[in-house]
Amino acid sequence: MIKGLYETHLFVEDLDRSIEFYTKTLGLKLCRYGAERRTAFFWIGKDKQFMLGLWEKPKNQIDIRHFAFECEPEWILNESVNFLKSRNLNFWNFLNDDTEQPMVFCWMPAISIYFSDPDGHDLEFIGILPGKPKSDEEKRVVTYEEWLKIKDD
Repeated sequence: MIKGLYETHLFVEDLDRSIEFYTKTLGLKLCRYGAERRTAFFWIGKDKQFMLGLWEKPKNQIDIRHFAFECEPEWILNESVNFLKSRNLNFWNFLNDDTEQPMVFCWMPAISIYFSDPDGHDLEFIGILPGKPKSDEEKRVVTYEEWLKIKDD
């Protein structure tokens, strides 16, 4: 019955700043702007495929949210860090190893890197990897190189 997540919505403090971030920094297509209601909607992927909605609210009414953009795993592995650096975005992984590399969630498996928007929402680039999930709690999050070693165990 449920095939996917069609849309998600965020509250933002400064709609114009957020429109610039999501269009110019991330390259999303603005599909609707509501000046009176202070809203903006963006297509993600192909038109009408997925949608992000932004609603301007005072800072004290904004709860920090998280969502992930689906990307090709190869792009995440080879280009995502340079993409984020070139746009001066703070990014991180959960490896706690002081590297600037994407990580692999073994239980999915998926390759991922996190970053923030101007309001502090935690955003993520994620790509599903081929292979079987690994449920070993000690190896929940690993480097891509480690994943290649354990993926077929």
